[in-house]
Amino acid sequence: MSERLQVGLIGAGHFGRYHALKLAAAKRAKLVGLADANPERAKTVAWEAGCPVRGIDEILALAQAVIIAAPAEFHYELAARALQAGKHVLVEKPIAATLDQATALAAMARVAGKVLQVGHLERFSAAHGAVAQRMGQPLYIEAVRIAPFKPRGTDVSVILDLMIHDLDLILALTDSEVVSVDAVGAPVASIHDDIANARIRFSSGAVATITASRISLKTERKMRIFSQTGYLTVDFSARKLTLVGRGIGVKLPGLEEFGVEQAGWQDHDALAAEHEAFFSAILDGAPVAVDAEAGKRALAAALMVSASIAQSRAVAEASGLIPALQAGL
Repeated sequence: MSERLQVGLIGAGHFGRYHALKLAAAKRAKLVGLADANPERAKTVAWEAGCPVRGIDEILALAQAVIIAAPAEFHYELAARALQAGKHVLVEKPIAATLDQATALAAMARVAGKVLQVGHLERFSAAHGAVAQRMGQPLYIEAVRIAPFKPRGTDVSVILDLMIHDLDLILALTDSEVVSVDAVGAPVASIHDDIANARIRFSSGAVATITASRISLKTERKMRIFSQTGYLTVDFSARKLTLVGRGIGVKLPGLEEFGVEQAGWQDHDALAAEHEAFFSAILDGAPVAVDAEAGKRALAAALMVSASIAQSRAVAEASGLIPALQAGL
């Protein structure tokens, strides 16, 4: 039997529980223990996953690698601690709270010679693969990701909670640097922005418009992309995409050179795929699928959106369009 990676889990909340259950079923890894700030939560998830509850120091002593699924404010502290202890790290998104922290983590991983992977789960989805296969360099992308309100995730803004997924995907598709951001947003049900819209321009000349909301009445995930060669619409919820392009599919009346192609995809277990990529990077020396630089780029874009929202809010408050936020909100 091939080597099994000894893995510890730090953080057993809503998403941490999923990590624990996937690790418990993994063929190439063994979950040696989990830790959580809530002892009862830790005990419950550990029972489900069939592993012991351990302290962080004990996990770092036993494990070869750790997965960090704690709240975002603790990502830097915990990832740094693990890397300095010589452990490989998979840290949930966002990689850290600031760019300086992200840069420091990347440097620690290089010095230690350890894998540092960031949990941008969408990169491992069947949907991302279907889109990337069918689209060339985009000129314009429109992304919408809206959902009903849930208290979970409100420790950060909707930009770091939801929009960062689309920011990461769009950065991967455009492979270009962000040069400007114009954004608006508002806190509605929490102390952080719960709805946001951003228009982003890239150095390549591409433009993206992204809307994210966690206070909507329905769940919707859609994307529209056009390039020099065609136009693609994607409905992630329906697992359906439609491509209009030259020399494909069913011919369009009056436009014989162009056709329409409809396709779908079969969902797979993206979290298991993310774990497998992490294990492969460690055990097989495979390239890190979503490395610290990718995590840093997504964080930088998210922070630019947040900064633009703050500027827009200041202008709106000064003009009397909206009331000034009370201190502490």
